Amino acid sequence: MEDEVDRLVAAWRRERPDLDVEPLEVLSRVSRLARHLDRARRIAFAEHQLEPWEFDVLTSLRRAGAPYQLSPGQLLTQTLVTSGTMTNRIDRLAKKGLVERLPDPSDRRGVLVRLTAEGRDRADQALAGLLAQERAILAELSAGQRRELAGLLRELTAPFDNLPG
Repeated sequence: MEDEVDRLVAAWRRERPDLDVEPLEVLSRVSRLARHLDRARRIAFAEHQLEPWEFDVLTSLRRAGAPYQLSPGQLLTQTLVTSGTMTNRIDRLAKKGLVERLPDPSDRRGVLVRLTAEGRDRADQALAGLLAQERAILAELSAGQRRELAGLLRELTAPFDNLPG
């Protein structure tokens, strides 16, 4: 079965036979898949009235386990946004009743961000919707192929995920 990347690579090989365009065969497909995944994520989140960034913050808190709370600094680390952006996001989620701010008992100046019951329900429902979308994307692969692909992608991404700083 031919795809758009096959056609793109063939055209580049014809037009620029002096270049090794083999990386396009993998990375252009990864890029195209990322666009499809982004679309699927947006659909899954919209069904639960969530933006992608809201899902990221809510699920960071949900993964923390009971009592589903983290410091703003811990949320920064998990979501890779600036302090100002995180403050804005926490404010917006608090206005929607999805999170609440609490004093940090270990630091009088600090706060903790806790998932509300509604925030937990929305995160859980959106995650279930996302997983259904992702299963559909991966449906053509066998379980063994999914495991193999996951391992290969891990080899590519781990060096980026383990950079200092």
